[in-house]
Amino acid sequence: MTSYASHAIEIEIEVPFHDLDPVGIVWHGHYVRYLELARCALLERLGYNYDHMAASGYAWPVIELQLRYIRGATFKQKLKVRAEIVEWENRLKVDYLITDAVTGERMTRGYSVQVAVDIKTREMQLQSPAALLDKIKGGV
Repeated sequence: MTSYASHAIEIEIEVPFHDLDPVGIVWHGHYVRYLELARCALLERLGYNYDHMAASGYAWPVIELQLRYIRGATFKQKLKVRAEIVEWENRLKVDYLITDAVTGERMTRGYSVQVAVDIKTREMQLQSPAALLDKIKGGV
């Protein structure tokens, strides 16, 4: 894979009460939303958000998601969520790291994989379309 400027972003969130499970830690499914918030911020900064994707004729469904839970987050805990594009030529792979914003302690790590699907034909693309590659090559 050709190397280009790093495409990464870090956002901060505060854990809301409604994300907690009965024992007072964030329910595991909410971490996916935290990753999505970071991914959306990253794609927005790249200039290829979900509206741009659709306008370019492609949907980008998530086809794979992996999470490793290290420590449970708690109410009002401030978290940093880092998202970085690590693959883009044939698929869009984003690595994530969630840390405690105060201590830097690792909380969760993982990745997601998305592929381009032609909106009209519903066919998966074997290579990422130029609309994404042009944004990657342009740098962030």
